[in-house]
Amino acid sequence: MTSTDTKTTEKHGFRFSDIRGMFGGGQSTLRQFGILGSLIAIILIFQIFSDGLTLSPGNVINVMQQYSYILILAIGMVMVIIMGHIDLSVGSVAAFVGIVVAKSMAEWNFPWWAAIILGIGLGALVGAWQGLWVAYVGVPAFIVTLAGMLFFRGANQWIGDSISVPVPKEFVTIGAGYLPEIAGIPIPYNVPTLILGVLAAAWLVFFEWRTRRQQKKMGSERAPLWVSVVKVVLLCAVILGAALLFGSGRPGTSFPVSGIILLALVILYSFVTNHTVFGRHIYAVGGNRQAAKLSGVKDRRVDFFVMMNMSVLAAVAGMIFVARSQASGPQDGNGWELDAIAAVFIGGAAVSGGIGTVIGSIIGGLVMAFLNNGMQLLSFGADTVQMVKGAVLLVAVGIDAYNKQQGRPSVLGFLTKRRNPPGEFAGIDTTPIGARAMEAPPAAPPAPGPRSSSSQTPPAADDSATKEPGSR
Repeated sequence: MTSTDTKTTEKHGFRFSDIRGMFGGGQSTLRQFGILGSLIAIILIFQIFSDGLTLSPGNVINVMQQYSYILILAIGMVMVIIMGHIDLSVGSVAAFVGIVVAKSMAEWNFPWWAAIILGIGLGALVGAWQGLWVAYVGVPAFIVTLAGMLFFRGANQWIGDSISVPVPKEFVTIGAGYLPEIAGIPIPYNVPTLILGVLAAAWLVFFEWRTRRQQKKMGSERAPLWVSVVKVVLLCAVILGAALLFGSGRPGTSFPVSGIILLALVILYSFVTNHTVFGRHIYAVGGNRQAAKLSGVKDRRVDFFVMMNMSVLAAVAGMIFVARSQASGPQDGNGWELDAIAAVFIGGAAVSGGIGTVIGSIIGGLVMAFLNNGMQLLSFGADTVQMVKGAVLLVAVGIDAYNKQQGRPSVLGFLTKRRNPPGEFAGIDTTPIGARAMEAPPAAPPAPGPRSSSSQTPPAADDSATKEPGSR
């Protein structure tokens, strides 16, 4: 191996692309700043007009608890929408699982942990049923989940007799609990929350250091050191600031347990969608189903597991909501599917499929959460809140669609555009076979005629070299 094999190219000087690459490397673009900027602007505007209530510890904790189940639904919904499907049944499935779990503890004497296992298993069973119809029977997901929305809403009311069923105190912890306090430490903050923030910041520093080390080892181009330093400093400041904010709430409150569950799911599904073969299959099928099939992807299997996964996450969201409400009722889950779908589209997913990310959907969900919360703090009526939320969704997607039609940069689409190196998809060339066949038809054979001097055909050998020995 020569010295040039491991030579690293590090960019010098200032370039605007370094600013764009500061948050997410090559996959981060100006469109991410648009959505993040919208979220920051909404928070700051309501912070000013609400006299500082928006970023008060109690309100931020309340937002996390109140919208964690919607953000969990958005994680699964973005995978469904990337596949080109839609799931209208998530609210009803969540309510159905919630009432069964509540009844299992109240009347069937299930311990709380067994009830949670029952709820997850029931969600998987419901998802397998709907996935079977979508993947192997061929019924469109819109119709299957519309039927599921009606069926499981009725099942919720039938099983629960349209009344509320309370849940025990131990179960309430997953929806209304907080990180515990540590006695004997004389600081006005929740210590476990601060530890969580420090660990997250330390992991961020380690991850950035490891990334630069791998780039150096592979000899790939690296951003200037100052870009990494500024990136790490800013993100660590945000993480530690959030930890201080969550840790400074009234005594007995801190970072919610539902927030821990949400963070764990975000990390898990971000890894699955970005760094596993199954995740790449989701994008491949959603982007071009026929080309993915020709590449060897089992698209029906992907459809099945994506639909099943959505119902499992709906079950988790339903149990968290029931725990926070301390009871399961007949109106649980109403309209949840609309909030989850809105979060995904605001976060950058495409209606036609193939585009979307977990992080983008979480950002879109936070936009809707703080918009809804801020208007409530300013005493807007529920009717006004609904109209504004609908207008924001329509304008966000409409502007993006208009820009695409005009050939301008898409504010949302480029947010989640995946840029995998050639050949990264499942170990083979990721260029769609169908696209290659259409875009690069085989060249016609050359017409007979004299060969040019630049032809690649080797010149004929000398006759004397091909004659048998002794011949003249």
